[in-house]
Amino acid sequence: MKLGVNLGYASPGTNPAELVPLARAAEALGYDSAWAAEAWGTDAVTVLAWLAASTTRIKVGSAIMQIPGRTPGNTAMTAATLDLMSGGRFILGLGTSGPQVVEGWHGEPWGKPLGKTREYIEIVRTALRREVVEHHGEHYRIPYDGPGATGLGKPLKLMLRPLRADIPIYLAAIGPKNVALAAEIADGWLPMLVAPERFDEAFGPSLAGAREGFEIAAGVSVLVGDDVQSLRDALKPHIALYVGGMGAKGKNFYNSLVSRYGWEAEAAQIQELYLGGNPRAAIAAVPDELVDALALVGPKERIRDRLEAWRETPVTTLIVASPQPEALEVLAELLL
Repeated sequence: MKLGVNLGYASPGTNPAELVPLARAAEALGYDSAWAAEAWGTDAVTVLAWLAASTTRIKVGSAIMQIPGRTPGNTAMTAATLDLMSGGRFILGLGTSGPQVVEGWHGEPWGKPLGKTREYIEIVRTALRREVVEHHGEHYRIPYDGPGATGLGKPLKLMLRPLRADIPIYLAAIGPKNVALAAEIADGWLPMLVAPERFDEAFGPSLAGAREGFEIAAGVSVLVGDDVQSLRDALKPHIALYVGGMGAKGKNFYNSLVSRYGWEAEAAQIQELYLGGNPRAAIAAVPDELVDALALVGPKERIRDRLEAWRETPVTTLIVASPQPEALEVLAELLL
């Protein structure tokens, strides 16, 4: 199992450049990849460019670049440029985000995300192969010929010659149909909030069609220390945010996932409290058992024991999310 480090997206008042030393430490420890994300604050591309310039070997990946935030052509240009300037170290992680962000931030319709993702990746791959891009689908029409078109659009191919025409494309997905789509059309899958003991039950059928060599790069929060309860409590705000606040009722994919794991009543309570304007109570409602299922917390020996469940999954890369350099060291000692 390979290791990655997740730099996430910068919280208010922080600078992503402050996270670069963590990636350098991961590179020195033998980590395979470093990842940056975006929500509606810092973008992933700028951080990855800075990160690639500050390292020499470690792969740099987007987890994720948001599909509604960029045209397929823009994403192809960005991926080709990052890959060229990093010496072939870029992994293109894509995802739709959720309807609150898609419509509330990007001003795009939620529509049919599965069909849109399929077309999007098809166009990106065509562009990276330096083929003339001409696409007439339900979601994308290139050259554009809809309302307001001049009729002057010309099919084009990428001016830049990519270092790699086959830049790996990973998809972030949670729901069964989305995961199945990732297994069908992508080179890898980016899951989060993974409970390894429930992996096969939750995702097995969706991954049945994955081809040989399909990568699964799963994120996991890691905190090292002797006070297990305090470490659990430190992660509960993060879990409550995603399970309770990352999406409207009925459209929160993380809430649905935790429900599928078997914490249906707990997930419903966390969401009700969070959306009801009481995040403190939502945090308090996160069970210790859920934190233990989703994260690696405690002294080195406890984390070593918990890793046995991860070894039983088909996960190929464990992406560590932690502010602690010592957490990166412990995982490197245990897995590399």
